[in-house]
Amino acid sequence: MDIPSLTIESVRGGLLARRFSAVELADEALRFAQAENPRTNAYLHFSPERALEGARRVDDRLARGEDPGPLAGVPVAVKDVIVTKGVRTTCGSRLLERYIPPYDATAVERLEAAGGIILGKTNCDEFAMGSSTENSAFGPVRNPVAPDRVPGGSSGGSAAAVAQGTAVLALGSDTGGSIRQPASFCGVVGVTPTYGRVSRYGLTAFASSLDHIGPFARSVADAATLLGVIAGRDSRDATSAAAPVPDYRAAIDGRVKGLKLGLPREYLRDLASETGALITRGVEQLRELGCEVRDISLPATDYAIATYYIIATAEASSNLARYDGVRYTSRSGDSETLADLYRNTRGEGFGAECKRRIMLGTYVLSHGYYDAYYLKAQKVRALIARDFEHAFREVDAVIAPVSPFPAFKLGEKVDDPLSMYLSDIYTITGSLAGIPSMSVPCGTTAAGLPVGMQILTRHFGEPVMFRLAGALEQQTS
Repeated sequence: MDIPSLTIESVRGGLLARRFSAVELADEALRFAQAENPRTNAYLHFSPERALEGARRVDDRLARGEDPGPLAGVPVAVKDVIVTKGVRTTCGSRLLERYIPPYDATAVERLEAAGGIILGKTNCDEFAMGSSTENSAFGPVRNPVAPDRVPGGSSGGSAAAVAQGTAVLALGSDTGGSIRQPASFCGVVGVTPTYGRVSRYGLTAFASSLDHIGPFARSVADAATLLGVIAGRDSRDATSAAAPVPDYRAAIDGRVKGLKLGLPREYLRDLASETGALITRGVEQLRELGCEVRDISLPATDYAIATYYIIATAEASSNLARYDGVRYTSRSGDSETLADLYRNTRGEGFGAECKRRIMLGTYVLSHGYYDAYYLKAQKVRALIARDFEHAFREVDAVIAPVSPFPAFKLGEKVDDPLSMYLSDIYTITGSLAGIPSMSVPCGTTAAGLPVGMQILTRHFGEPVMFRLAGALEQQTS
């Protein structure tokens, strides 16, 4: 079995033709992933018992003549901020180094019910706070395309696992670009669905009004299939949407003629030459397929970075208050009072980026600054969302870059937080608006570094998004 070349369709075909069993595939996929992992550090830990148990269930279904599910036997990786019952979930932090959850996230339950095989948990920036996966307490992830460069973040481990071929699919989380940016840097497909499209039950909270779970894959069709599996209403998550889940894969029919695409002036004016040239080429390919391209404006874009880092850090400050050493975290052993326990546990356990965001978030929520910062940021967020509402009255989708530049070198921006934050400048607006967006590969630079094109559509407009992405994939493959 050539693990890196597998797709959902090839796995299903092999199982139905009895060329291999699910157990044989899981065993080989685990062996391959464990052998390859030292090159990238994409996985923090593997779950062989769970993987083989899931594979046996698939084989049993096949033996009984039952439908084994749309993801039957497919090797999947799960970002380590998504909880897995009985399997360590560390969130890339020393605070949760030994934490074993007592329950599964809804997305994990649905993935396994569809026959998916979870190989292990992937590395990430601590509590999903970062843009390069260099903030993990367990070491950085290396980009499999260029090992001296970052894979993007915070879902860099999931993107790297799919790009490396050690998983066919992966789950990541996205708060301000943490699926789309690593997908672009690693040359894979990454999807951030509409806020509420996928249940957040079991996703460790960073910024609750911005967090999403979404898929990584090597093809648009496989990403569409995985999203269809994990999407849908969940009674355990009050923010999950009751809207019906369409057949996303069926939407990839190549019929894009007549679709109106908007190019936002604010996204393109300062774009680096190679990245800009590849985005322009992708737009021209869609134009040749019959799409109509229009120039549009999203005027509140200039305030997106400031708005995001006020709202996200404020929510992070509140969410991370639970990690105090009293309940399920690691606990400092050098404390005489309760105040010492809190201070020492958090001081020893959190990394520099988490501390930075907690301090900033606490500041903007403090008495005397709430109205000046947090409340004002929420008002600007509404303006950003309104920009997209107005745009979607004229166009069916917005086309934009994912990042101003391709993958940068390890260590290049780690001591310059502002420069690091600016790598998400094109993804943050979609997150603030809660609209679906994705990164689809549109070419490589002269140095061989992948570049992704971002496609954004109106709320629950994922079918149009997948249709455009599939058409572009056909043109560039």
